[in-house]
Amino acid sequence: MAFKDYYEVLGLTSGASQDDIKHAYRKLARKYHPDVSTASDAEARFKELGEAYAVLKDPEKRAAYDDMVARGKGGQGFQPPPGWDAGFEFSGRDFEAGAGMDQGDLLDALFRQQARAGQKAGRRAQGQDHHARVMIDLADAYRGAQRSISLRMPVLDAEGRVTMQEHTLDVSIPKGIRAGQHLRLAGQGGPGLGDGPAGDLYLEVNFNTDPLFRADGRDVYLDLPLSPWEAALGASVTVPTPEGPVQLTIPPNSVAGRQLRLKGRGIPGSPPGNLYAILKIALPPADSEAAREAYRVMAKGFDFDPRTHLGGDPS
Repeated sequence: MAFKDYYEVLGLTSGASQDDIKHAYRKLARKYHPDVSTASDAEARFKELGEAYAVLKDPEKRAAYDDMVARGKGGQGFQPPPGWDAGFEFSGRDFEAGAGMDQGDLLDALFRQQARAGQKAGRRAQGQDHHARVMIDLADAYRGAQRSISLRMPVLDAEGRVTMQEHTLDVSIPKGIRAGQHLRLAGQGGPGLGDGPAGDLYLEVNFNTDPLFRADGRDVYLDLPLSPWEAALGASVTVPTPEGPVQLTIPPNSVAGRQLRLKGRGIPGSPPGNLYAILKIALPPADSEAAREAYRVMAKGFDFDPRTHLGGDPS
């Protein structure tokens, strides 16, 4: 992989102070934030800035980076340490694999190797936190769930080399969790230095695509088809929810797009969310002469033009 000059990314030189690094990052991060910048490469630049800042803001990682450059690795293609792989690798349908290895991953490996050498001097430090993503069904957020997951994580062997080892973890998905929330698995991250504690593993929870429901925070949305007469005359219909079917009263003169609230039927919490049924009008097919005749009778019985609000006179 190509060498990245983290100082150059932040518009600095290697003699920059920690305050210089912080101020440069904040200035450029505001400039290239994807929600603010219209530049085509804003997202890539923003990610690159974050990678550079994550290294240079940490004095020990910065020292490891400077040492890596001083030993002649700057300006060359990077080769990962033996056994290094791409972040995390997950097995099982509930997980998405981590992103591919970048210079930051390699630097972490080199930093670990240097830090291990310092153990003989009595150094003690907490292990690195790791991050991953877990996919669950929406129904799991209603009742909670247990997941047994396997993942491969970078660890140091007895000789200080980075290798990948598989770990199996039992994960409890709490009832009421929302998409985007994080679960912390204490002590399941990177190993500590010396007799330091291990880091933590943070799992970001997201929902699998559901054929019926959409979640927004704790609220859940469902498209509910109605026949024209149910919408016009009112009706009591059965509505599916992640907890099971319930009855919903459709008021007369309901129109497409109207949202009917099922209070407290969203994702559990304090307070729980709501489930909103979004009304959709489904027309019967005119696939027989009897059906077409029924539509003709309707056309004669109603003085109704659905395009009146558009204005204009075609004559």
